[in-house]
Amino acid sequence: MNEGLNKKILITGGAGFIGSHVVRLFVTKYPSYQIVNLDALTYAGNLENLKDIESAPNYTFVKGDITDGTFINELFKKYNFDGVIHLAAESHVDRSIEDPLAFVKTNVIGTMNLLNAAKDIWKNDYERKRFYHVSTDEVYGTLGESGLFTETTSYDPNSPYSASKASSDHFVRAYGETYGLPYVISNCSNNYGPNHFPEKLIPLFINNIIQKKSLPVYGDGNYTRDWLYVIDHARAIDLVFHRGGNHETYNIGGFNEWKNIDLVKTLCKLMDEKLDRKSGSSEELITYVKDRPGHDLRYAIDASKINKELGWKPSVTFEEGLAKTIDWYLENTAWLAQVTSGAYQDYYEKQYDVS
Repeated sequence: MNEGLNKKILITGGAGFIGSHVVRLFVTKYPSYQIVNLDALTYAGNLENLKDIESAPNYTFVKGDITDGTFINELFKKYNFDGVIHLAAESHVDRSIEDPLAFVKTNVIGTMNLLNAAKDIWKNDYERKRFYHVSTDEVYGTLGESGLFTETTSYDPNSPYSASKASSDHFVRAYGETYGLPYVISNCSNNYGPNHFPEKLIPLFINNIIQKKSLPVYGDGNYTRDWLYVIDHARAIDLVFHRGGNHETYNIGGFNEWKNIDLVKTLCKLMDEKLDRKSGSSEELITYVKDRPGHDLRYAIDASKINKELGWKPSVTFEEGLAKTIDWYLENTAWLAQVTSGAYQDYYEKQYDVS
């Protein structure tokens, strides 16, 4: 997938958190490409995320659901895509525990619909074609106190969410082996940054600190995650899509492990400074809540392959990225108010049982 050629690229889930940053990057960096953003606009999809590029001549938004196979086939026939960057997914572990079948429908059946459409429309003419499946490090299960996930780590998913993503990964690889479909897969660590729907840890706690609400920390707070600034993930997706080896997998991570409780306390300190509050006041909001079932202890990514083969590495430190993220949310309180209204509040109160 060499750069500089006219291409029609389908990006699924492009109104969501990671997807919106990928769409923006491709629309602005590749003006000769036609970028089609397909999103169902569920609770986490928001076209406000893309207002700055919505009038770009090489950008088209299509509202639709990847679980509708007939619709997907017609979309492929209409545009005859050269490439797919598949980000659309149900992604919140807590929601997957509450409704696992919704995750099977979107993450497995939806991916199958896209694979079938690509296979049928491309009809074995795979030159300059590519199906890029964006996955997660959670498919690998959990680590102990040492070690890193590599591209050859055995899959061992522990939640309905990670099991559904693992299944979709397997189907992508199976279509590559069975039908010769040209694909790449990447498995990324936890993302953070602007436009993140506030159900995940960092945006949830930023919003709660602003509102002086409880900060619900699962268990003892010692669960460890590797964190990556979302714009660096978008940069990595660009490189993998254009330069990654066919039928290869790339792990994308920040080499940036934090225990949840340490991250929360750091966030509290930065927020107190930004909001000109007394030091330690936000930390007083921390509330330990009942742990969720099947909670993985530690994730950590070995991103040396993408660094050595494609020259990618994070462009900002975690401290820089976190400061940028906090500033964005403080400057976009209207966005926060919009997405945290209505159904989100009902879900939040049900999930955490806090007020």
